[in-house]
Amino acid sequence: MTTNYPERRQELDAIFGKLGKELPGPVAGFARLHRDAIAGGALPAKTKELMALAIGIALRCEDCIGYHVRDALQAGATRAEILETIGVALMMGGGPASMYGCKAYEALGQFEAAGPV
Repeated sequence: MTTNYPERRQELDAIFGKLGKELPGPVAGFARLHRDAIAGGALPAKTKELMALAIGIALRCEDCIGYHVRDALQAGATRAEILETIGVALMMGGGPASMYGCKAYEALGQFEAAGPV
């Protein structure tokens, strides 16, 4: 079964919002950490999103893949940059990461087909 990554992203946003209402401190803290960690600095946000995508693939987090493919595109990453990121993740994560690299490839196609992010 193929995941619809744009739909899954919306589902997770809604669930995370509900969780944040019942667990405001940790969820707000994580959201702040994410925002601050991804913000441009010595490394641009695009590079940081590509790094997060590679880690999500290597650690086999399918939902992370959906988030960071979209966010990398939104930060200005190109198809070629995302494909090379998948390659780095494969190198670091081996065989299992290759399966999640396929998921990232599917997510890339779906977000590209969905139009501007």
